[in-house]
Amino acid sequence: MFKGILINNDEQGYHASMQEINDNTLPEGDVTVKVLYSTLNYKDGLAITGKAPVIRSFPMIPGIDLVGVVEHSDSNQFKAGDIVLQNGFGIGETHCGGLAQKARLKSDWLIPLPTAFTPKQSMIIGTAGYTAMLCVIALEKNGVTPDKGEILVTGANGGVGSFAISILAKLGYAVVASTGRMQEVNYLQSLGATEVIHRDTLSNPGKPMAKERWAGVVDSVGSHTLVNACASTQYGGTVAACGLAQGMDLPGSVAPFILRGITLAGIDSVMRPIADRKEAWKRLGEILEPSVFDSIAEEIKLDTVVATANQLLAGKVRGRIVVDVQAD
Repeated sequence: MFKGILINNDEQGYHASMQEINDNTLPEGDVTVKVLYSTLNYKDGLAITGKAPVIRSFPMIPGIDLVGVVEHSDSNQFKAGDIVLQNGFGIGETHCGGLAQKARLKSDWLIPLPTAFTPKQSMIIGTAGYTAMLCVIALEKNGVTPDKGEILVTGANGGVGSFAISILAKLGYAVVASTGRMQEVNYLQSLGATEVIHRDTLSNPGKPMAKERWAGVVDSVGSHTLVNACASTQYGGTVAACGLAQGMDLPGSVAPFILRGITLAGIDSVMRPIADRKEAWKRLGEILEPSVFDSIAEEIKLDTVVATANQLLAGKVRGRIVVDVQAD
């Protein structure tokens, strides 16, 4: 038996709670891991509250991130005692995830913990920081360099937004942060934002084309915000889209694409090939300063995960939530 968050959908309805979980609940896999830390992401919040159909089978342990120590391995890629990291690949959705003290996983999904980070630091980064890095790499590969102009980061107080600001600023970009929480201006500026704008300037229906401003965009919001970001992106610029906090719709025009030649780069972190993951984590190790971890993260225990998930969806959480799954 081990402790974890378990989600069920049965005669009692949809419910999530911390429970003692039997090892038999764990799905098949060739590596068993003692989980040290997990995280609470927006997708985890949706899964725990049931506000979106994230979970595909029940019962399910949520948690799209984890880091831990290999207890048993039938794979020649890993051995007992190795510290491994996983982001995505369906854990917490179709395969029991990281918000528990034990996980059984497929070795093809795992990478060794990068030497630049402690286990806790890797989860402060988690899917959010790794996704932010993928977005920045997409901008770079499309020729968006610091001399081209400002980069817009939407959903700036969230995990992806916070890390995107920090990464871009460290690389020398001028970053404009968009947020609905203007009381967090000092926080965003401490991460490296040169300007902070209210999300209302982007979140309402706008014109098909607006004045050119952004050389590039990292968007975790979607819907009207993404459409307006595209409408105001410079000729030849790139918009990296990785989230849908405002919505999955895209109520816009093709005008920015065919008249300004902008690129809309979709960023998937869930099924990303291992080579891309290793590249992103290597870059994170080269770029991030240790000081960023303290300012971005808050640590909680398993017994507060469900309550914190509701706060997260209510927009009352900034930065990253790290879960110490072994703490009493």
